[in-house]
Amino acid sequence: MSNQYNQSRRGFLKTASLLAGSSLLAPNLMAQTLLTSKKPTDVDLDTLATWRISGAHWGAFRAKVVANRLVEVEPFEFDQHPTRILDAVPGIIYSPARVRYPLVRLDWYKNREKSNTAERGDNRFIRVSWDEALDLIYEELERIQTTYGPWALHTGNVGWRSVGQVHSCGNHMLRAIAMHGNSVGTAGDYSTGAGQVIMPYILGSTEVYSQGTSWDIILQESKVIVIWGSDLVKNLQVGWNTETHEAYAYLEKLKEKVKKGDIRVICIDPVKSMTANYLESEHLYVNPMTDLAVMFGIAHTLWKEKLYDQAFLETYTLGFDEFLPYLKGESEDMIEKTPEWAESISSVPAEVIRQLARDMANNRTQMMLGWSMQRQQHGEQPYWMAAIIAAMLGQIGLPGGGISYSHHYSSVGVSSSGASMPGAFPLNLDFGREPKYPNTDYKGYANFIPVSRVVDALLEPGKEINYNGNTIKLAPYKMAIFSGCNQWHRQQDRNKMKRAYRNLETVVAVDYNWTATCRFADIVLPACTPYERNDLDVYGTYSNRGVIAMQKLIDPLYYSKTDFDIWREFSKRLGREREYTQDKNEMQWIEKLYMDCYNENYPKGFYMPSFREFWQKGYVLFPEGKPWVRHADFRDDPEVNALGTPSGFIEIYSRTIASYGYEDCKGHPIWMEKAERSHGGPKSDQYPLWMQSAHPDNRLHSQGCEATKMRESYAIAGREPVFISPEDADERGIQHGDLVRVYNDRGQLLAGANVNDNFPKGVVRIFEGAWYSPLDETIGSIDTYGDPNTLTMDVGTSSLSQAPSANTCQVEIEKFIGVAPSPTGFTGPIMVDVEGNEVVEI
Repeated sequence: MSNQYNQSRRGFLKTASLLAGSSLLAPNLMAQTLLTSKKPTDVDLDTLATWRISGAHWGAFRAKVVANRLVEVEPFEFDQHPTRILDAVPGIIYSPARVRYPLVRLDWYKNREKSNTAERGDNRFIRVSWDEALDLIYEELERIQTTYGPWALHTGNVGWRSVGQVHSCGNHMLRAIAMHGNSVGTAGDYSTGAGQVIMPYILGSTEVYSQGTSWDIILQESKVIVIWGSDLVKNLQVGWNTETHEAYAYLEKLKEKVKKGDIRVICIDPVKSMTANYLESEHLYVNPMTDLAVMFGIAHTLWKEKLYDQAFLETYTLGFDEFLPYLKGESEDMIEKTPEWAESISSVPAEVIRQLARDMANNRTQMMLGWSMQRQQHGEQPYWMAAIIAAMLGQIGLPGGGISYSHHYSSVGVSSSGASMPGAFPLNLDFGREPKYPNTDYKGYANFIPVSRVVDALLEPGKEINYNGNTIKLAPYKMAIFSGCNQWHRQQDRNKMKRAYRNLETVVAVDYNWTATCRFADIVLPACTPYERNDLDVYGTYSNRGVIAMQKLIDPLYYSKTDFDIWREFSKRLGREREYTQDKNEMQWIEKLYMDCYNENYPKGFYMPSFREFWQKGYVLFPEGKPWVRHADFRDDPEVNALGTPSGFIEIYSRTIASYGYEDCKGHPIWMEKAERSHGGPKSDQYPLWMQSAHPDNRLHSQGCEATKMRESYAIAGREPVFISPEDADERGIQHGDLVRVYNDRGQLLAGANVNDNFPKGVVRIFEGAWYSPLDETIGSIDTYGDPNTLTMDVGTSSLSQAPSANTCQVEIEKFIGVAPSPTGFTGPIMVDVEGNEVVEI
């Protein structure tokens, strides 16, 4: 691997001085005395150091701790391909943006639910005690349930949360709130909203979160690998649980096979990705959001030249005959989907499309799709069409053939050990127990909202929308609670969000750093980081490689608490603390989850040491699993091993979806124009650039953006980079390193220009997860750091999934002239007293 991904084991960060920034230490008399009673030269720091182990989405690591301060981080020795995102760990703990105390927004503190909601986001907060903060939340829940009912409380989807099975923030929040009363939840997620809804109709499972064919088999059997809209090298840095990074070893082998000519890799992408550069593979440019057109051109060639597998279609699929007339131009728009037609939309030459179809048909071909192409308007269509191509090739279920929607995620493709993994702190109430307010009358509103439509529910109260075959009425909720979830990162169109949040009476946020979600909340509770508590985690989301101990590195800073303690304290107000904790403390829960795993693995022959031995050693590793081929059992016997589709077969044409009558998602894939598409699309003269908001390279979504040194290592002009081609930059008088303004009808932001040869003319990129840093709370205020969702479009992918369409939007860029405001997002709240006078912390 390149140096960026194959770093030798070393200390990532060392503190310049143990005494520097000592005011950040949590109240700890013993540690403070040690640091202040002697000169630094009088203390042998090595004799005071302890090494502890922990985990993160970006890998396991060992940490050197001296006097309750983290001074060094090293990758776990099992991880042979650690990511530089580990550099962010100290910066997350010691960030200037730490939430230090329980806080309440000034005007809400004075006026409660009748506060001036237009001031939400002005960042002025009053410090309160833990008891007062929890009392306020409890009183608000009482008011909401008795005044309105369960439809008025939204318990926000918790997104990626921090790793750890005991302190799973979403489980704690949802369990505690459910003890009080019912609420409105969410359906789907922002990562794969369209894919996870459409694919069960086509291939019988979500596919996006499914284990894929093992890399061992792909490297042995595949002759052509088509990586479509996916950047494995970039995205495999992180995983849902503590990541092992084992997939990178296979990418090293793939690189050698590409070099030798044993395997041909084609990366289809508007941008030359990190994966294409690393593998030195072929790169096929396609206009953003036009992948579907290319897929139709491939399918047309397979049909026209009789390269498709008729026997496979007859045995394993349904609906090809219903789909074929559209491909031939005999139905719907009456346009034949030839490669020439595809070229006119995608800019991929017709003959290149034809030859690609031939090469895929004549070789064992593994298709690997990313999630980006389904995060666009009509995002269900390319996922469906790719499955049809795979079916026409007839290679689904063959070693090294077929299709995957997940090989870029959490080391999918690394064989599973087969061992059981530890469970989590219980989400649901104990059997037979009901909430204090068991009211289930939602007044005709749905008890859930498709997650990316949560803003619509506030702006269009009672709106009825289609969703996955049903009609649901959006609940105009009055109170929202977010725990470990930066909602102001995930949702699109910041100014639309500002308008919507003015309709909320109360917003509660629980987090450890001052995200924009905290800034736009009314009550903020300081959780501690995952490194300030004990826990355990799964090591290897799909490989089930082992169990990692998350040993507390330092005491919780300031007045922060663990998620367990926060919601345990809340449960006291209900008189249900014993039920909440099940009479166990933190370490007892860790031991219980470990021993449950131990007992499940013993009959399987997987040895696990005693809990005491495990906690002392810090990990348990299991042997590698056996290679596996996705859909092989279905291919072997499609009746005994039927898919989860309505018919049990691959559905090229879905009668179920057709029965819904959706104009934007019919019974088979169709080409539909987008609301925004450059190169001749609406407003393409005014906003000629396609802006991508892909997953970042140097953090996990918004996690880690608050780490100062890490952020400074990639920021340009103190801002999030915007990647732009040399030609586009030259046309606008922009040079690398310039501060620029990126804008459209929805908003504007400041960013630093990264003039980059990997980007073609007309395509720019700002990685999502850049912390929203508005100049002020007003509508239209410029974002001072570079959050791309200031500009993205908030429309559902279709009536089927109502998923986000965030991946691409139209923008323009100009060089910024004048004195630029400093980024506002990384310094925490403005502390004030009840009169609004600023308070200086001591």
